[in-house]
Amino acid sequence: IHADIVKADVFPHFVEFYKKKGITDKFIGVTNGVTCRRWMAQCNPSLAALITKCLGSDRWVRDLSLLEGLKKFADDDKVLDDLMKCKFEAKESLAKYVKNVLDVEVDPNTMFDIQVKRIHEYKRQLLNVLQIIHRYNTLKSMSPDQRKNVVKKTAFIGGKAAAGYFVAKKIIALANAVGRVINADPDTNEYLKLVFIPNYKVGNAQIIIPANDISEHISTAGTEASGTSN
Repeated sequence: IHADIVKADVFPHFVEFYKKKGITDKFIGVTNGVTCRRWMAQCNPSLAALITKCLGSDRWVRDLSLLEGLKKFADDDKVLDDLMKCKFEAKESLAKYVKNVLDVEVDPNTMFDIQVKRIHEYKRQLLNVLQIIHRYNTLKSMSPDQRKNVVKKTAFIGGKAAAGYFVAKKIIALANAVGRVINADPDTNEYLKLVFIPNYKVGNAQIIIPANDISEHISTAGTEASGTSN
């Protein structure tokens, strides 16, 4: 789909130019691959063990079509309970990482709302920060009794900015500044926190991604190539 958008909307004149020369394969789709060895079997071992137990073997790591076999467990309360335990373990691991690296306490019992990717205007981390500010202001306007009915949320944003990308660096600065205010507010920090995770890379992505309750992919339409972390 993304390759078609590039040909139809972004570079149509180049496509036409090369067509006239008899070259029709100048623009092809290339995207990132995701391997289950790393992103499930290695970084989420409890989930991998549960899947293997349900399917009766670990062949699914090399043949993803075998995951179809999980459909029969969709209403199995025991399997669903075990699934939630796997998720909670992953959230505890992320909470421990954040405490060790940033000295910020986060509660794994809260909803983990996570946006991790390269910092860029089209990926709209700024929009995410603005909705967190709105949520914070709404919480501040509530009475203590009203807040007790709110879903407790911890928002995480992580990513790197290109060296010369001024706006992206300002978005990182804003996220950190908003986090410092929200996380220090005794009225609301039980119900909302914002953590900016620095130095986002494969190493900490393996801790972050399995802990998602909500995975934020809010790029402007037609601009995201793959959204690999999703």
